[in-house]
Amino acid sequence: MDYDRLNSPNTSAISLEVMGHRLHISQDPNSKHLGTTVWDASMVFVKFLEKNSRKGRFCPSKLKGKRVIELGAGCGLAGFGMTLLGCDVTTTDQVEVLPLLMRNVERNRSWISQSNSDTDTIGSITVAELDWGNKEHIKAVEPPFDYIIGTDVIYSEHLLQPLMETITALSGPKTKILLGYEIRSATVHEKMMEMWKSNFIVKTVSKSKMDVKYQHPNIHLYMMDLKAPLIPEVEATDDNGNDDEEVVSNLGEDEDNGLKSESCSGSSPEAKSGSLDDWEIRRCGAMAARLLKDVKLQGGEP
Repeated sequence: MDYDRLNSPNTSAISLEVMGHRLHISQDPNSKHLGTTVWDASMVFVKFLEKNSRKGRFCPSKLKGKRVIELGAGCGLAGFGMTLLGCDVTTTDQVEVLPLLMRNVERNRSWISQSNSDTDTIGSITVAELDWGNKEHIKAVEPPFDYIIGTDVIYSEHLLQPLMETITALSGPKTKILLGYEIRSATVHEKMMEMWKSNFIVKTVSKSKMDVKYQHPNIHLYMMDLKAPLIPEVEATDDNGNDDEEVVSNLGEDEDNGLKSESCSGSSPEAKSGSLDDWEIRRCGAMAARLLKDVKLQGGEP
């Protein structure tokens, strides 16, 4: 078996069932831009949403009509996860990635509309150009947003500051930030966490809240809030002993008012267990191609 086949030129799409819908996400793993690949953190992210959509903050009845912006969307998988939960999503990336992103949005939006008689339960999704730090782009998408999401958007230290500035500019007092991230460089990860903890209240999602198969030790999900001035932060410690970082292990509790949420009616069932050969292949076989790509990136921007 060719374990590297999902990152070969012959594989132009990834197919994944999310909340009862089969998404077909086109990709181009061998292009010169990292945004044209479906990275694994986005798959972990959407399956996490699916697993936790029965109750709590990710219940469709709570997310209906919430404004979401996806940063560094790439192929757009994570944004579609929020759309299927009823959010109105603006999915963004650099201009070079937009043609592929727009194609994925248009095709999957059409397929979902045709296959689902109750389209009122599904949100909207649109595409916009957004270079981090570009004030005109930020103004054009009309912040603030209820949620800011992103998966595998950090691979180099020079991206940390513009990402943080962009998140801040897009945020309001109640904005929730959800980021999925695969650790590839210990140095970049340490600097990223240092910067995040200086500006945000950082919570790490427990592995127990992720899909039992769509997870990996190197892939982490974070929930963050902007630090409020003059309000002392309650310190917490995660499993690794990191200060100021709480582990989110009970998403059935509504964190906004402390009340336990009722189960959602009409929410999608959790993913059915079964063969996940593609996922296992991606985790085992694609690393060589990624390592080569990461080595090339050390010299500069993509």
